[in-house]
Amino acid sequence: MPKPNDLSKSLVALDQGSTLIVAIEMSQSSWLVGAIVPGLARDPQKKLAADEVALLRLLHRWRDEAEKAGARITRIVVAYEAGRDGFWLVRWLRARGVEAHVIHPTSVAVSREHRRAKTDRLDLALLKRSLLGWLRGEAKHCSMVAVPTLEEEDAKRPNRERETLVGERTRLVNRMKGALARLGVRDFNPKLRRAPQRLEAVRTPEGVPLPANTLAELRRDMQRLALVGEQIKAIEAARLARLQQAPDQPAHAMVRLLAQMVGIGISTADTLVHEVLSRDLRDRRAVARYAGLTGALDESGKRRREKGLARAGNPRVRRIMIQLSWRFLRFQPDSALAQWYRARTDATRKSRKTFIVALARKLLIALWRMVTTGEIPEGLVLRPAP
Repeated sequence: MPKPNDLSKSLVALDQGSTLIVAIEMSQSSWLVGAIVPGLARDPQKKLAADEVALLRLLHRWRDEAEKAGARITRIVVAYEAGRDGFWLVRWLRARGVEAHVIHPTSVAVSREHRRAKTDRLDLALLKRSLLGWLRGEAKHCSMVAVPTLEEEDAKRPNRERETLVGERTRLVNRMKGALARLGVRDFNPKLRRAPQRLEAVRTPEGVPLPANTLAELRRDMQRLALVGEQIKAIEAARLARLQQAPDQPAHAMVRLLAQMVGIGISTADTLVHEVLSRDLRDRRAVARYAGLTGALDESGKRRREKGLARAGNPRVRRIMIQLSWRFLRFQPDSALAQWYRARTDATRKSRKTFIVALARKLLIALWRMVTTGEIPEGLVLRPAP
């Protein structure tokens, strides 16, 4: 029996004679909508502008056509692939009594031909077949994405914005260092607070000041760098304020618990909680798969090999966990997980990168158990509770 959080198959029995099944192939400016309508021999398709009201009118029209053909529609199911449009349409449809789902794109099986035809109509037909198999409860047709609330989705934005700004800060610093290196200046740090005031005194190895255009460019880049730094500080201050104002909120309590672990800061803890640990995941295997930290097995007959990481999950979580695993070895050397890693890598350095991925998977599962069941990993050192 499938569990309530098992999104690989429908939990509701399908009565195809009373269910209007609709799939949407979405693009930026238009939606191609196709349906399986009870009582109609044809499967209608309609191309619409990207308009949710027009979509709802179309659903009602097809429902009326089915009822004129003698079918009584008691259920309308709509699905589309996850993409740039996110989850707003699902929430909008559900608020109007329509059962709506988002299909995980990589869960839909496609033709293995070297050059397969790909059009919106072919993609729509594939989505309809996959959705129908999912509704029947058949395995391996497709999986649905867990739809977050607007608040859950919005809670991810500060950390993602901060990540973007940190990348922008790095890009600006590298750009300024490159401009200076082009002139032979290598001992000037553009990240220092008084760097803008010291630009005038900078001299090239030829003994001349910086050229006027380069100097103006560096000043503008430093202004951008200062603005980015202020925005990063504002995001971090707002995060601390949220944690202090609502300490008992479930997600905030998870962040505070993770931040007690030596080696994890507030930023890492907050990102892990909102990206993965607060999700309703089925079991430890689902946790590892969501992070893309599982292997891709290639097995046929007597041949059996691993093709490396599946990389099908959240790349942000995977990157954080790999970085955290290296820190974990430094700050938690006496923990059972660190000892497990050293027992397998002390003899040779060649396997360190391979086993750091395994450690990342084990550590993520341990953190998930820690915030959901309160089980503290063996040997873990915690800071005193604030």
